[in-house]
Amino acid sequence: MLKYRWIEEVLGETWATIAGRLDSASEADYELATPCPGWSVKDVLSHLAGFELMIRGAPVPLYDRPWPSYVRNPIGEFNEAFVADLRTKSGREVLALFRDATARSLDALVSLSDGEWERVGWSPEGERPYHRFQETRIVDSWIHLNDIFDALSEPDRDHGRGEEVVVGRFLSTLPYVVAKRSGAREGTLVAVTVVGPRQRRVVVEYVGGRASFVEPERTSVALEVTTSSALFWRRAAGRVGVEEFLRADATEIRGDLVMGERLVSGLTTMI
Repeated sequence: MLKYRWIEEVLGETWATIAGRLDSASEADYELATPCPGWSVKDVLSHLAGFELMIRGAPVPLYDRPWPSYVRNPIGEFNEAFVADLRTKSGREVLALFRDATARSLDALVSLSDGEWERVGWSPEGERPYHRFQETRIVDSWIHLNDIFDALSEPDRDHGRGEEVVVGRFLSTLPYVVAKRSGAREGTLVAVTVVGPRQRRVVVEYVGGRASFVEPERTSVALEVTTSSALFWRRAAGRVGVEEFLRADATEIRGDLVMGERLVSGLTTMI
């Protein structure tokens, strides 16, 4: 059980930060638009509460109207159903629901055995071990935490260990992005460096139609993209556009600029 205790701790830290900030929010604050398309602060909170309710067994609310344009898949549909259902409630009511739902989820995690953490089952990414599913809950929750702080004009605070999980998850998708979205040629080496508190450099090699990580010390790369960790995860999560990312002072692209733009365009991998 101790092997996965960090997941419970990071989720608890992330959810506590959300609730703590919104304790003092006004109803007007809850209605502010976030960087998450179509959702206000209250909507983001409704999604997080609703998802925890759903995985604890609550039915998905009935949704009987056309889906908004930002809803593109079945995961988005049940998320939107919970959000729409809770729009009649006040921000304070949704916050109380969020506190209760997340507390119940944390209580359930505490009681899991290693075998239960490792059991394969449903997740938004397909069949995955339960610990992977809960790591994804960290990614989703931490990004939405930042959606809330961005909406409240309080961006780029240190929001704890969740950032390391998020940056690591998005860096792990780079072989897919290089192979499928960048137009890389045979033998190409691509480096991505994120700077800041979570500084890391990874190098991906494209050989035989496949891409994989190689030693990060490799220097003879065809493309090197350097940016801040905040810009990197925001682009990968679809929170900033390609042009905004490329124009940012923190972003530098060296080497094949065409491939660089394709890579940046293809970075968004969040469901």
